[in-house]
Amino acid sequence: MENSQLGDYMLEVKNLEYTYESGKKVLDGISLSTKNGAITMVIGENGAGKTTLFKNILGLLKRDKGDIIVDGEELRYDKKSLLNYRKNVTMVFQDPDNQIFYSNVFDDTAFTLRNLGFDEETVKERVDNALRSANAYELKEMPVHFLSYGQKKRVAIASAIALGAQYILMDEPTAGLDPVSIGILKKTISSIAKNSSLLISTHDMEFCYEMADYIYVVKDAKIIKEGSKYEIFKDEDVIKRANQELPLCVRVANALGVDFFDNNDQMIEELKAYAKHSS
Repeated sequence: MENSQLGDYMLEVKNLEYTYESGKKVLDGISLSTKNGAITMVIGENGAGKTTLFKNILGLLKRDKGDIIVDGEELRYDKKSLLNYRKNVTMVFQDPDNQIFYSNVFDDTAFTLRNLGFDEETVKERVDNALRSANAYELKEMPVHFLSYGQKKRVAIASAIALGAQYILMDEPTAGLDPVSIGILKKTISSIAKNSSLLISTHDMEFCYEMADYIYVVKDAKIIKEGSKYEIFKDEDVIKRANQELPLCVRVANALGVDFFDNNDQMIEELKAYAKHSS
């Protein structure tokens, strides 16, 4: 899913450390990068440090040590620098209610743009395009309190798209979604990846296997493995250490002793072909 047309944009984290006030170190020498419209995922159990990592990258938490670099510029914490930084790096939180503030969808999606001083014509164009990209245009005039949880997630994603950020962080985007909403989310992410780079944390291994270009596995505040989805899911020990489960199509491929399928759809088609040939 990488888009080589985007050039050499890059978000880099180097040797990042962060310790809670309690004294617990939750990030210990974390290094990762994402670039060129890639969909990069971070997997690991609860408490591994994924959300804290994202809050450090966004500048909501101030790192103890290490570097956070976007397009060659290091993250600084003065108000002006953070404002400019967050035009290029934004985040969709796990709970959409944490970032939806206005009573209707259009005004909520337009909030940041208006705050940045964009004229109303530009705001309308950006919001309309963002809602379409997030498969949420039909919600444009709806009161927020009428939205389902999945619809709220789509609106939160639209707000990130409207900003025009090159880098979008998503924390557990499939959490709480039904299969239909997850299908819509996958289409949205594929669309976003044409113009932005995504860094996504997830417990959903089916989603991760289907969508990720590159994966980092986090355990006890450290990255214990990184690689393509094939490299990661071939290593069953690492998946177990991260307290995750292998995706269905990987388990089926392992049981049959065949190469990994690209996704569940390919698995089903090949199993149908095998059954037809065997009958």
